[in-house]
Amino acid sequence: MDGSSDQHQHRDPLQNYAGWLLTGLGLIGLIASFAVNPTDARSAAAQNWSPFVLVTGLILIGLVANDDGLFAAAGHRLARLSSSGVVLFAGATVMIAVVTAVLNLDTSVAFLTPVLVYTARSRGEGEAPLLYGCLLLSNAGSLFLSGSNLTNLIVLGHVRLSGTSFLAHMWAPALVALITTAGVVAVLERRSLGVSNKDMTHADRPTFGLGLLAVVASAVLVLVLHTPALPVAVVGVVAIGIRLAGGKDQLRHVVQVLGAPLLVGLFGVAVALGTLGRVWAGPSTLLSHLDVWGTAAVAAASSVLVNNLPAASLLAARTPDHPFALLIGLNVGPNLFVTGSLAWMLWLRAARTAGAQPSIAKASRIGMVAVPLSMAGALCVLVAAGVK
Repeated sequence: MDGSSDQHQHRDPLQNYAGWLLTGLGLIGLIASFAVNPTDARSAAAQNWSPFVLVTGLILIGLVANDDGLFAAAGHRLARLSSSGVVLFAGATVMIAVVTAVLNLDTSVAFLTPVLVYTARSRGEGEAPLLYGCLLLSNAGSLFLSGSNLTNLIVLGHVRLSGTSFLAHMWAPALVALITTAGVVAVLERRSLGVSNKDMTHADRPTFGLGLLAVVASAVLVLVLHTPALPVAVVGVVAIGIRLAGGKDQLRHVVQVLGAPLLVGLFGVAVALGTLGRVWAGPSTLLSHLDVWGTAAVAAASSVLVNNLPAASLLAARTPDHPFALLIGLNVGPNLFVTGSLAWMLWLRAARTAGAQPSIAKASRIGMVAVPLSMAGALCVLVAAGVK
């Protein structure tokens, strides 16, 4: 079942080209922002750098945990304990939610996608529920902790909430969004959730050491600190540095897993739109006239138009009236289309390197059903709790 070790050895030329194109656009936007309005550009950069540093650290920690076999072992254990495809999918939902909450949705799709594909194949079952579920549930489940999604940190940059405070506000809407999305995937892919009696092969035992220690350390830092980006990044750099020094990984592989061109490009675009949102009051004025429902709808549409990270920077350039509703739209809305989040790109790459054939059209069709239902459920809980 374990094929995660080679999940990033093959590159998709088209995605690689798109990544460098995005890098160019981001650098142009970054330079233009500082040339036109240095003050607002610095403010936008200050709002955006921390989330990008945090996700870099979390992906590095995820890489070390993956190399230690923690994800593959969890998938294999889940497959052996599941009496049916339904139980397997339910267990996978929990695993995706935990990894997304603790290590960020980008880490989840990058490392869990191949593991879940191999898990389904090892049982002789259809891989579609786990394949598409990994993407859609990672987006929907990124509302639990502040570090679960870069958008959380960008939007709440004006409000210094700790991870525990964020969890207290958002655990119920996040849970509703996750369960609703899981239910939609299960119903639409119910034919693949069969019962299998195929004998399971034994998997290599995971290494409980550096990777597990780094995961625990990052989880504690995200929960306790108001600004965990630098400490988590240090944990990630130290952990991967130890592996590099010991000859257990290669720098080229680490850079490739990080998807540096995409991160740099998105950061540049986010700063550019954050600068625009400070110079131009249009987005802020629009949001000020909307309730929680309208705010979430605008956020979801914006995420599809320009990606949720730049959209978060634009819409939260000035303090939004309904920040948590804004996050529901920015985090769940990307399930509508491939342009919605960075997670889509990472998911496509991870799925293809695992030998799967992910369909953007099919994922979007599932998202078209799941997004309105999960957003509505999450917003109802948000309103009932009296949270903006």
